[in-house]
Amino acid sequence: MTMDSESENLEITKAIISMATSLEIDVIAEGIETATQLTLLRDMKCKYGQGYFFPKPINSSQATNLIAAVKRW
Repeated sequence: MTMDSESENLEITKAIISMATSLEIDVIAEGIETATQLTLLRDMKCKYGQGYFFPKPINSSQATNLIAAVKRW
């Protein structure tokens, strides 16, 4: 489902997140592909998400190496 600031799908997404929040159910947005989508979801108080906008998952060894490399900067 395409979601942007002028989309009918945005209203559906808002309703789903609102209903889940009122029922104390965590919402995980799937298929986040753009910074705009991420911003819209954050504005709707969606705490979790995944999609091509984010890097692929890595194992613990790769994560350790990445953190070490960042610390050296």
